[in-house]
Amino acid sequence: MAWTPVVKRSVSGDVFEQIAAEVLGGELAAGSALPSERQLAEALGVSRPAVREALQRLAAAGLVAVRQGEATTVLDYRRSAGLEVLPRLLLRGDSIDPAVARSILEARLHNGPKIAELAAARVRRAQGAAVDGELTLLRESVDALVAESNPLAQQRVALEFWDHILDLADSIAFRLMYSMLRAAYEPALAALAPIMSAEVGNADAYRDLAAAITAGEPERAADTARALLGPATTALIHALDGA
Repeated sequence: MAWTPVVKRSVSGDVFEQIAAEVLGGELAAGSALPSERQLAEALGVSRPAVREALQRLAAAGLVAVRQGEATTVLDYRRSAGLEVLPRLLLRGDSIDPAVARSILEARLHNGPKIAELAAARVRRAQGAAVDGELTLLRESVDALVAESNPLAQQRVALEFWDHILDLADSIAFRLMYSMLRAAYEPALAALAPIMSAEVGNADAYRDLAAAITAGEPERAADTARALLGPATTALIHALDGA
């Protein structure tokens, strides 16, 4: 007999998702007050502790301000939230928000060369085994990209390639930014495959970038990364503008 895993649902999680969607979608405007815990519990058919836990999560995400003895206020997430809300902003149901997609592409184009530059600079400063293992993984990801022919699988290998560059760059700020951008980007991989195929299929460009980083040449690494990322980014932005 085949067993099906039981999916456990979190009541407070469901409350969080519902309110977060309304805040990010603009149905709950910045500066407006949420109903009281009791009113929310009654309206949603849940317990007050579940509402309280959801509100704490919303406050931690920078979506609302919870003050003892006062109404819970909706915040302007553009000023108060972090990158963790980006995947929620990109995908609204089954649709991609073009403005958010554009901003992700722009961040990708501007951040990628800088990350490559930092990686090459660290290689130039480091000695021996400090970076040898990471460089080996970088070169192996290029080999994996060459061996792969499926555009969707190539995109996943390309993401691993950039993951290794981030390890070499050793920047926690860029690492956290990349993690959120990747979380927003990955659900759209299949839809992006036709446009991204030229980039992820350009093994020579990936090999050149790996070589520039391995040689410890920051300026060359930045230029090579820009040349790699630019064409697909431009094509995607044109596609969004025409959508």
